[in-house]
Amino acid sequence: MTDVKNQMRGRRSKTAGDTFEKWISDACQYYDNLDIAIIEKTPEPMKPIRPYGERYRQQYIAYFVKSAQPDYKGMLCDGTSIMFEAKHTDNERIKQNRVTDTQWENLDKYEKYGAHCYILVSLGLVNFYRVPWNIWKEMKSLFGHKYMTNQELEPYRIEFNHHLLFLEGVELQDEDYEKRAVTGD
Repeated sequence: MTDVKNQMRGRRSKTAGDTFEKWISDACQYYDNLDIAIIEKTPEPMKPIRPYGERYRQQYIAYFVKSAQPDYKGMLCDGTSIMFEAKHTDNERIKQNRVTDTQWENLDKYEKYGAHCYILVSLGLVNFYRVPWNIWKEMKSLFGHKYMTNQELEPYRIEFNHHLLFLEGVELQDEDYEKRAVTGD
């Protein structure tokens, strides 16, 4: 019976994670329509092996060819890059190890070059947070453990108002930034 419960829990979690990513993708389209950002879902690197049955010409049996990169990448209207990973849990806390080594490396590289890097967190598809990458990777030193509770996530809360408003409060460079950097004005 335990296997059946685990399978049901796994399916619910997968469905909730897919819903969370759909809400994020819808918000990306919303921000694109407002000319604020263009952010796209990073495709999973897969290699098809063979078609899945005779009737389904668009479905394949495939395998992942390498570890997945962070879920979303793009650019804000001021020219800065943005990268983030989406993590959903039905628990009361989110664990740091939910970010894979490959995702960690990519987020570190993008952050090093000045990109806005975040982990978007969903707790139960009810509470949503945008955790800056520099906070996420320092959980142990900041909180004394390698997870964040609802209370520790609270400063990073984002609103869901018809769209998941994950860019609200992100500071943009002013439009004269590039000119000042080049001319020294």
